[in-house]
Amino acid sequence: MVLEGTKKKKIIDEFKIHSRDTGSADVQIALLTERINQLTEHFKQHKKDFHSRRGLLTLVGRRKRLIEYLKKKDIKKYEEIIKKLKLRK
Repeated sequence: MVLEGTKKKKIIDEFKIHSRDTGSADVQIALLTERINQLTEHFKQHKKDFHSRRGLLTLVGRRKRLIEYLKKKDIKKYEEIIKKLKLRK
């Protein structure tokens, strides 16, 4: 479940901080959220795909750690990302 190139570029362009930004916490959180949403849709059809479910839990944990990091570093940016991605918190 890899993101398509055009979709990934669109997400990076929306969340980047400067012109060459591809790896900031903001961008990583947005990309992980998109992959999590794709996997969630996948599980609606494939309920017994436990190998992919483990990958989903890994992605959720990684996103949680990045969100906590962003919360400590820049609370305004954290609130903006949470609101923009419609995440609970």
